[in-house]
Amino acid sequence: MGDSMLGAMAVLKKNFDKYAGTDAEKGSMSKAELSEMLHQEIPGMIGDKKQLDQFFTALDEDKDGTVSFNEYIVLVGSLMMMLKEMFDQ
Repeated sequence: MGDSMLGAMAVLKKNFDKYAGTDAEKGSMSKAELSEMLHQEIPGMIGDKKQLDQFFTALDEDKDGTVSFNEYIVLVGSLMMMLKEMFDQ
């Protein structure tokens, strides 16, 4: 799929599935799974447990204790806006 938008979307879905699939609930990420994803994919982004808790709470819009794919996409969009300058280079 190369550099196409469709290829980028496939990578995002594959990444979500990789981390969301480590426990019994394949369609969502627990706090532990989100933490693992952030530490592996974006080292240094999340510091201590308090920061992770705040970040998780902000992402979990429906307050069900997990991050769904839709909530994950909000995370990705937010990160893209935060890191826009890096992508513009």
